[in-house]
Amino acid sequence: MIEMHAALAQRGLTFDLKHPQGRTLAVIGRNGTGKSSLIGLLSGLLVPDQGGSIMLDGQEVASPWIGPNKRPITLLSQDPTLFPHLSALDNVAYGLRAGGMSKGEARERARVHIGECGIGELADRKPHQMSGGQQQRVALARAIAVEPKILLLDEPLAAMDVAAAVQLRQLIKNALKGRTGVVVTHDMADISAFADDVAVLADGDVSDYGPVKDRLNDENSKLRKYFLGF
Repeated sequence: MIEMHAALAQRGLTFDLKHPQGRTLAVIGRNGTGKSSLIGLLSGLLVPDQGGSIMLDGQEVASPWIGPNKRPITLLSQDPTLFPHLSALDNVAYGLRAGGMSKGEARERARVHIGECGIGELADRKPHQMSGGQQQRVALARAIAVEPKILLLDEPLAAMDVAAAVQLRQLIKNALKGRTGVVVTHDMADISAFADDVAVLADGDVSDYGPVKDRLNDENSKLRKYFLGF
């Protein structure tokens, strides 16, 4: 479960949001409405104003001392941010090794996740030897290898071509099964593929929230107006 009551006064943002466990939330809104700030607060890259509260899977994480590595989350953004000197296999194994797993076990588990992402044959390649879509698959494998309870996705398909996006979208859908997810997107295809609920950000806060189907069927919903213009 995600529950947050947090503000970033300097940015004019206030987030009051409660999202149930095991469902994927799509976050949409115009540029500058706070989508990346919301992800930043959840991931620990941003610290809320004093008095804010952020609960992730029952854990209070609003303190600046509870960084990303101490939260039950992983973050996948449009930039794969792979280590250039490591192979695909060792990039995926990195988080497991950082968590204390032996090198052999970490590489064995990483190989399984790389295979599930359809890039087993690329295990020994360095990032510069892979396409953008292949790098993003490695980043997804790395994100799920540590078995996070919550998966955060910040426009992970924005830099992909159409063919790569279709394939990666299905992999993300599979990765979200049994997990709580939050995905920032501008693409209705992403919402249709793996979102259960949607939150529309406007005027510095969450201005509309609910199941995707309900919000699309409601002619007054901001989701409908955002995509359909009426």
